[in-house]
Amino acid sequence: MPLVPAPAVVRAPGSVPAVDRSAPVRRLTPSDHARLGLAARTALPPREQGQLVLPALRRDPVVLLEEQARSRVPDLVPVRHGRMTVSPFAFFCGNAVGMATDLAVAPVSGLGVQLCGDAHLANFGVFGTPERRLLFDVSDFDETIAGPWEWDVKRLATSIAVAGRCNGFTRKERRKAVLETVQRYRDAGAEFGTMHALDVWYARTDVDDVYAMLRAKMTSSRRKNVGQAVPKARGGASLKSFPKLTEMTDDGIRFKADPPLLEPIADLLPDDGREELEAGIKDLLNLHRRSLPAECRVLLDQFEVVDIARKVIGVSSVGTRCWIVLLRGRDDGDQLLLQVKEAGPSVLKAKVPTALRQRPAPRNDGERVVVGQRLLQATGDILLGWRRTEGIDGQARDFYVRQLRDTKGAAVVHKLDPAGMTMYGQLCGWTLARAHARSGDRIALATYLGGDDAFPEAMVEYAEAYADQNERDYQVFLNAVESGRLEAETGL
Repeated sequence: MPLVPAPAVVRAPGSVPAVDRSAPVRRLTPSDHARLGLAARTALPPREQGQLVLPALRRDPVVLLEEQARSRVPDLVPVRHGRMTVSPFAFFCGNAVGMATDLAVAPVSGLGVQLCGDAHLANFGVFGTPERRLLFDVSDFDETIAGPWEWDVKRLATSIAVAGRCNGFTRKERRKAVLETVQRYRDAGAEFGTMHALDVWYARTDVDDVYAMLRAKMTSSRRKNVGQAVPKARGGASLKSFPKLTEMTDDGIRFKADPPLLEPIADLLPDDGREELEAGIKDLLNLHRRSLPAECRVLLDQFEVVDIARKVIGVSSVGTRCWIVLLRGRDDGDQLLLQVKEAGPSVLKAKVPTALRQRPAPRNDGERVVVGQRLLQATGDILLGWRRTEGIDGQARDFYVRQLRDTKGAAVVHKLDPAGMTMYGQLCGWTLARAHARSGDRIALATYLGGDDAFPEAMVEYAEAYADQNERDYQVFLNAVESGRLEAETGL
C-alpha cells in the first residue's frame, strides 16, 4: 500500500483537506489505483508540468541563504558560500531551499511518495551492501519528506540542464540527456506498476549488471575508465578513509587536523568545554543505539570511542553540525568511523500540500532522515539511527548517525560528456522511479505518466526554463559575494 494516499490534484498548497488516517481504509484494487492516475492526468495533464510557475513576490535568493545561515555554525558559513561560487551547478546544489520555494506555488498531480527532496545528479552514488556487493542508489536524504513525486523529477531534470550548460553542451545535447532520463523514469515506473509489492521492494541496481549493460554503448576509453573505477569502489571500504583523516600519535590513531575542514575536538575548545562536548557526543551515541535493531546494538557495543572531530561535508550541508567519531574494537586494526550529523527541518517541510503530508509526522528530523533513507534505498547502512540531544549551548537538536564511508563512489559531474551524462541520467531516472515505487501508489503514478512523451517533453521545457532562472539567481549570489554582503571562503 502506498505511503501517501492519492487524493485529487492539488492546485494550490493547503487547498485540500488532510487525509484522515484514523478511519478504516478500504483496500483499493489495481483498477481503482489506475482510475486515480487517470483522474490526476485529466486534472493536470502531464504537458502542463512543463510550465515554470514562480511566486508572484519571489524572494531574493540571497535572503533565503542568509536565513539558513542563522542556524548554522557561523565560522563555516563562508566555506559553504565559497563552494557555491564555483559554478552555476554548485550553486544549484547548495540552493535547495530556493527551488523548494519555487516548486511550492506550482500545481501538482496530487500523487504522493517519499521524496528524496534534493534529487540532483550529485546525490546518487555507489554503495556497498552488508554483503559487500556494490549497488547504485540515492545518496542524500537530508531533505527527504513525503510530498509530490514530480518535485524530485523536476530537481533531477533541472540538474542535468544546469550541469550540461556548465559542461558546454549544446541545447540539443542537453535536451537528449534530460529527455532520455525522464523517459527512463517513465518506463521504469510503468514496469514497477505491473510488479508485485515484494518484487518492487527487492529491486536494486547492481553495479556489475549496469556495467555489463552499458558496455555496448561506451567508447573504448570510457569502458576502460569505468572498468578501473568499479574495482576501486569495491575496495573502498571505510578503512580507506583513515590515511586522509587520521595519523598515528603517542596515544594511538587520532584524527588529523585540517582546519576548517577537519578539526579534532581537542583543537576546537578549551579543556572544560571539550570534555562537556565529548561527553555529550558519547551520550548521543549511547542513545542512538536504542534506535538500532538488537543485533546491531551487539555489534556497536564491541567498539569504544577514541577520538572525535568536526568535519565539513558537501555543499548544502556545510555549516550544519557534523561530527565524525573514531571507534576502536579489539585492536588498532579493528576500527569504525561514524558520522554524527545534524538534521534540521527539510527545506520542503512548509511547502508540501496539506493532503500529501505524512501522518503521523516523524517525531524529530533525525528520525525523518532515517525513515526516509530506509524507504528510498534498496539496502541501507546497518548502523543508521537517530537521536535528539541538547548541546553545550543548551539548544536541543536532532541528529542522525551512520557509517562515514561504506564503499561508495559517484560520478564526477563536471567531467561527464553528453553521452556519459545521458547514460548516468538514465541510471538516476531508473533509481528514482524505484525509490518512488516503494512508497507511493505505483499504479496510479504509472497511469499518470502514460506511454507517450508528454511528461518527458514537459520536463525538457521545465529544466531549461529553470536553468535560466538558476543562472539569474547565481549572478545575484555572486554580486552579493563581490559586494561583501555574503562572506565566501574559496578554495576549500
